[in-house]
Amino acid sequence: MYLGFDCSTQSLTAVIIDAETGAIAYQTSINFEADLPQYQTRHGFVRGTEPDEFFSNPLMWIEALDLLFAQMQEEGAPLSSVRVISGAAQQHGTVYLNHNFKRALEQLSPNIPLTEQFSDVFTRPVSPIWLDASTHLACGEIAHSIGGHRKAAFRTGSSVTPRFSAAQIRKHARQFPEHWDETETVHLVSSFMASILAGKSVAIDYGDGAGMNLMHIKKLEWDKKMAAITADNTLDRLPKLAPTYEICGTISPYFSEKYGINSNAKCTHWTGDNPASLVGMGVVRPGTWVVSLGTSYTLFSAITSPFPDPHGYGHIFGNPLGDYMTLSCFKNGALSCVTLKNRLNISWGQFEKDLLTPRTLDSQVTLPFYETEITPLASAVDQSDTTPSSHVDGQFLNMRLHCQWHGETPETIVVTGGISVSDGICQTLANVFQRPVQRLKTSSSASLGAAMVAAFADGIDIDSLIEDFCTPLEGSTIEPDPSMEHIYQVLGEKFTDKIYKHLME
Repeated sequence: MYLGFDCSTQSLTAVIIDAETGAIAYQTSINFEADLPQYQTRHGFVRGTEPDEFFSNPLMWIEALDLLFAQMQEEGAPLSSVRVISGAAQQHGTVYLNHNFKRALEQLSPNIPLTEQFSDVFTRPVSPIWLDASTHLACGEIAHSIGGHRKAAFRTGSSVTPRFSAAQIRKHARQFPEHWDETETVHLVSSFMASILAGKSVAIDYGDGAGMNLMHIKKLEWDKKMAAITADNTLDRLPKLAPTYEICGTISPYFSEKYGINSNAKCTHWTGDNPASLVGMGVVRPGTWVVSLGTSYTLFSAITSPFPDPHGYGHIFGNPLGDYMTLSCFKNGALSCVTLKNRLNISWGQFEKDLLTPRTLDSQVTLPFYETEITPLASAVDQSDTTPSSHVDGQFLNMRLHCQWHGETPETIVVTGGISVSDGICQTLANVFQRPVQRLKTSSSASLGAAMVAAFADGIDIDSLIEDFCTPLEGSTIEPDPSMEHIYQVLGEKFTDKIYKHLME
């Protein structure tokens, strides 16, 4: 048995797979907003006082871990049979820790809740998460010092990006130098959670480390020049780097004694949710595109050599099983669909019905930017005239416009994420790209991918894991409507004109 976690924006999910039978043995989830209301989040985060500031409380994540293990134990999950544990987490978020962190990890007591034992380890009570785009000043300073965004992309796989860790660290160190001085370690959400499980401060993996603007993408080591530019002594505060599938320790006695998990269970490093989804979708080699339809939308694929997006919007991360992956992220994803549905005061059935209505050459085109968009960098626009069909059309026309650097469109696009259950969403995607859209049996691709990484770390063949756990959902493939190809070419031209005018304003 192999256990995989996913600490996403809105929830903490656990999946246990049985590699011998090729079946998912157990799966459960904790929703931060519903199950931990004391943290007063909406969709798993809180907004800051400045525009585009988004935070989460790291104590919420570890309280969710306690709650999830208790739920697994109560429901009879096969915890005693787990051999290896791995995990994934939302990318880019940073956790700031003082000298008490390592001591707290070493002295964990199963008789005291995790939140009480880690109450004095943070030099910053909240963590900026991937949604936070309040660091443009810091980005400009880093880019100027390194010689421009293109040079940064060549070194780190990405332009200097507001949501990434380097800019977040620089902003915080400048804004609160006394807190920065007290900070001994800066973890990502992924490595922070992995440290809690292993009972010691562990490494950051290559997959998630690549999303910091601090790792040299070709050398797979911290970029000393980027770290020096970021803030004083940044390099001294970063854990080492390591492969995702490397064993980093044994499960902390806290969890084995309290919840009955196998005391000999090994822990691997955790990775980012997008790299984990790459594995969970069975895309470990080039040739397939995955579109993740979650809080944000992402398009990614496996590659063997890192080549950055020439326009600077896309990213290169590490593939948890080796080599690399491409990724384009679109901030206005499923959450913007929820916002639109609520504003229109309609049901999901009505939303879906509008999406399945055939488009015409005269169909409305709108820019789908409820929040500041990151691909491309664009300000929010008024949505008073937006309809479900114009909004989702805009989402995928924008994706098509900005994904050409990924290479030739593959024969099939694989989808995952909560809103991928929508036939209207998937049909629109199929029609815009004129490719079949295929859903897999699981929508929890990040936690499944983490469980598969755990199995791979224990010597299980990856191809057999893909065959068992990444098969298409029978009858779920949605074919494109050929009559829509010309219509979406025309709508795409209208969209391109509209977006370029908006960017020039």
